Amino acid sequence: MADIIGTPAATQAYSDPAPAERPTLVRGLSLMDSVLLLMGGILGSGIFLTASDIASSVARPSLYLLVWVGGLIFSLLACMAFAELGAMYPEAGGTYVYLREAYGDLIAFLYGWMIFAVMYTGSIAALATGFSEYLGAAYPPLAASRVLVTLGPLELTCGKLVAVLAIAFLTAINVLGLRHGAILQNVATWANIGALGIFVLLGFLSGKGSTAHFTQAASSASSTGGLAGLGVALIAVIWSYDGWVNLSCTAGEVRDPGRTLPRALILGIVLIGVLYIAMNAVYLYALPLDEIARDRAVAQTAASLLFSPRAGIGMALLVSLVCFGCANSATLSGSRVYYAMSRDGVFLKSLAEVHPRFRTPVFSLVAQGVWSAVLVFSGRYDQLYTYAIFMLTLSYVAGVAALFVLRRERPEAPRPYRCTGYPWLPGLYVVAGLLWAANTAWQRPRESLAGLGVVLLGIPGFYYWRAKNRG
Repeated sequence: MADIIGTPAATQAYSDPAPAERPTLVRGLSLMDSVLLLMGGILGSGIFLTASDIASSVARPSLYLLVWVGGLIFSLLACMAFAELGAMYPEAGGTYVYLREAYGDLIAFLYGWMIFAVMYTGSIAALATGFSEYLGAAYPPLAASRVLVTLGPLELTCGKLVAVLAIAFLTAINVLGLRHGAILQNVATWANIGALGIFVLLGFLSGKGSTAHFTQAASSASSTGGLAGLGVALIAVIWSYDGWVNLSCTAGEVRDPGRTLPRALILGIVLIGVLYIAMNAVYLYALPLDEIARDRAVAQTAASLLFSPRAGIGMALLVSLVCFGCANSATLSGSRVYYAMSRDGVFLKSLAEVHPRFRTPVFSLVAQGVWSAVLVFSGRYDQLYTYAIFMLTLSYVAGVAALFVLRRERPEAPRPYRCTGYPWLPGLYVVAGLLWAANTAWQRPRESLAGLGVVLLGIPGFYYWRAKNRG
């Protein structure tokens, strides 16, 4: 299939050793670093923001919890397939590399284009904005809506300034070295896991909730219900679990990737799933399903009911820290995709440069940070991200399907880890992913077509950069 679409660039980009004077990335991520990077990439604001959307799409509390279990299983199936691919191609770029090897340059580039134009940069912009908004909620002098400067129709608010400063800080930390970014990620993720674990434990021990909420069905007026409702709920759940792919982007910097990547992918997604299910169980303990469906800030409301009104301020600070840690994971991981694209000669040439001292893709990080800041000021990142989530899920399906292509076309290639349950489990993911995509296209055709449009806009860029770099 690769021969039909285009010759994979990987053979050219990675077959010859780099010149001695050319700096390269370093393998500095341990198993613990890798697990925390994956968990930190998933543990974004989704767990705090999607509960109401999911509750309004299901009719019973049991289904509300079951859809979170389904999201875990769905993501785990993909992780097991990506574990084989990551161990097989332990290079920077992750999904981009797998699509390149299976389908050729163009398909891989369109994925990378989507990642740069919308997904990672839009996610960083959204998370940095979430960080500023929740920080302002906890500390009023930094209120996000506070206007600092007005220039005609343009307003510089405190929220936008804090968000851009956060992006600049995270970019600078990751430029200074892999260990700097990894240490920041480890500290933030451990703090988040510890705080959420305490919230779950003390929430159940408080005795201020009700177990009756676990059996109290939602009213028909507030719930979509049915298979269509479950499909819509899964959109929010899959978005909440999104971020596990971050680790594969940094495969070129993982120690002993043949062993570390599979372990980290599977262990990290399982731990996140357990934490997510426990968090939502606490939400149900504190509030009935109807109230969760109407409350966009369910985490703060639950904290106030189970503990005290002042606990809501603490929850706001926790959400800001979660957003900060998730933005760091996206900053570290996304830059490695553009770095890989540039090395293959299909993107801006300078993005392949590695700093001789810090051994990081400095221009790739800076370009990502600048575009993320532009999206913050534009205020369009949420809409763009919503459009692209449909195509992102299709890219995961294509990535898992690449496992079948490469098993057939390169049966003798080294595979330190072989996907559990092959071919049935990865096949189940591909079928379930296509059914989910069909349901999403039916339920939300405008967003799905817009996401396809964003991806197709990259086609002229592919031919331009490939011709320019070859010339």
